[in-house]
Amino acid sequence: MTLNDEQAVSAAAADDSRSDAQRAESAADILVDLLRRGPCVVLTGAGVSVASGIPEYRDDEGAWKHSKPMEYRDFVQSLTARRRYWARSLLGFTRITSAKPNAAHTALAQLERKGHVDLLITQNVDGLHSAAGSQQVVDLHGRLDRVVCLGCGLRMPRAELQGELAHLNPQWSASAPVAKPDGDVDLGEVDYAAFRLVDCARCNGILKPDVVFFGESVPARDVQRSMQALEQARGLVIVGSSLMVYSGFRFARAAIRLNIPLLLLNRGRTRADELTSLKLREDAGRVLSEAVTALG
Repeated sequence: MTLNDEQAVSAAAADDSRSDAQRAESAADILVDLLRRGPCVVLTGAGVSVASGIPEYRDDEGAWKHSKPMEYRDFVQSLTARRRYWARSLLGFTRITSAKPNAAHTALAQLERKGHVDLLITQNVDGLHSAAGSQQVVDLHGRLDRVVCLGCGLRMPRAELQGELAHLNPQWSASAPVAKPDGDVDLGEVDYAAFRLVDCARCNGILKPDVVFFGESVPARDVQRSMQALEQARGLVIVGSSLMVYSGFRFARAAIRLNIPLLLLNRGRTRADELTSLKLREDAGRVLSEAVTALG
């Protein structure tokens, strides 16, 4: 990115006297300049889905806003942990299924249709980018609307399991569970021992949401596809992610290694702030929508 672009970002960040609309328009101009150079890769994080009613994991400083999510090892090794996960998910999954794409999801789908986005990599597991119409999507951390058997690899729609869990646990209810990220809820002090699980119908194996838990590796094929797209891209735009986990941060580092522009659109601190001066601290939905309009 040129010196003029970097100066424009610094000036935009320093001028706090402008209205939200003026700041969004200025930020969109910088994004549009990058997108006009050629198709880019976009990486999105939890911040993109907040406007759809799905809580994010971290605050503006990148610190946990909630207790740390369950780790893969705990889920696999502990029956108690699995009961806890599925009991809370039984109640929280409806928030995911009822969520609708917001302005940011819609704008990114439009940018893809206009030829400005070659690939969208998302750390989110809510499926909202696909629901908004994006076609070239890498669900880096999987999808909550799918379930996989750890024994035989059988996959099934989460809706089927949701129905079975509800049937086996009709007494399980909570008047007002506190929503947490990725379909989880906080039920306080609850005894999960009576919660009945569902095993794989084919091999009686452990069923797990088809998502990447903390402590679990991202599928190599998804990383490879994403890196190949980045190698051909004119830039990388990261939206709504603190990049505190390496699965996303690796792409920011790759952009620098490939000597292509790295633009961050995120209100809070990110792990890549020291890698680029192209940082837009504005509302993602508004900036992306402005960019769609400007690109015609």
